[in-house]
Amino acid sequence: MNQIYMDYAATTPTDSRVVEAMLPFFGEVYGNPSSLHAFGQEARSAVEDSRARIAAFLGAEPAEIVFSSGGTESDNFALKGAAYANRDKGDHIITSAVEHHAVLETCRFLEGEGFRVTYVPVDGDGTVDPASVAGAITDRTILVSIMHANNEIGTIQPVAEIGRLTREKGICFHTDAVQTFGHLPFTVDELGCDLMSASAHKLYGPKGVGLLYIRKGTRIKPFLHGGEQENGRRASTQNVPGIVGFGKAVELAGASLAEEAARLVALRDRFIRGVFDRLDGIRLNGHPRQRLPNNINISLESVEGEGMILSLDMLGIACSTGSACSSSIAETSHVLTAIGLQRGFAHGSLRFSLGRYTKESDIDAVLETLPEVAGRLRALSPVYAGKK
Repeated sequence: MNQIYMDYAATTPTDSRVVEAMLPFFGEVYGNPSSLHAFGQEARSAVEDSRARIAAFLGAEPAEIVFSSGGTESDNFALKGAAYANRDKGDHIITSAVEHHAVLETCRFLEGEGFRVTYVPVDGDGTVDPASVAGAITDRTILVSIMHANNEIGTIQPVAEIGRLTREKGICFHTDAVQTFGHLPFTVDELGCDLMSASAHKLYGPKGVGLLYIRKGTRIKPFLHGGEQENGRRASTQNVPGIVGFGKAVELAGASLAEEAARLVALRDRFIRGVFDRLDGIRLNGHPRQRLPNNINISLESVEGEGMILSLDMLGIACSTGSACSSSIAETSHVLTAIGLQRGFAHGSLRFSLGRYTKESDIDAVLETLPEVAGRLRALSPVYAGKK
């Protein structure tokens, strides 16, 4: 059975060139980067080479890049570190209703620690209005965290405008760029962020490694305590193979960023047109234009998304209902709830996310399969039958 993978937003396959770059650091170059001898310094040099490469890609200084275990740790580090470091200035945090759980759950934790959090709403496309952020700011606001693009519906947020606002107010600004780093062209100065999270496995790098960009001068407390790794900001022996792989993945992404984005936009739009040509009772979730190049999030009326996913999986097609971090929880997506989607549509949501190895033939094959699967499930739905 031919298998088609359309869940690149959950994770990407590690590029073979990335694996090749990592291999020596599992056995040949095995020193601890903190060791002073030659074995350790060889490993340290590889770490610093990757740090410099990633910093250049972001328009940052190498010292502003701190490696972590992934996006979730980076989000936790950013929010907790900035909140505690600035507690003498205030206790108010602003975020959005559609953030990743790594941000939302951290905010809920901080609420238990005495911080106050405002969750600004989004419109029907999932876009945060910068005016809503401005209106939520008080003289006690110390941190704003708004994601660069939504992991479920693909909407790209006006982060640069929010960044200008926070800069004028002297407020620390964090953005979760896990879905955009290595996929959209930007620098940290263009975004206007003080803190930025990213993860290697979203751009054909290895799992278990990410980064937090920390602008020079930003007040932040360490998230992990122990040794003096990462200039004293993140204790723990560095994941040398992972960091090397991250650096290589960024190098590869940067070499074809514009061309790959354009290719994916063409495939994405082909998919969207094809779905609406073939199916009724369907809705596109997220902004129609300001969205990730590879994201298609659709809702089918009177169809359970879980049933669609299982049926498609049996036919060799992999997609998801939303975030992979919460896909095992049978509840309506907080993102779809925030954009006002009615229950009949929200439960029938599917996220197809394309990537480096997606072909036109994959798009066409899925488009041929979807109407048959949807029709079969709708035939079993008393709700849909009553609408006919």
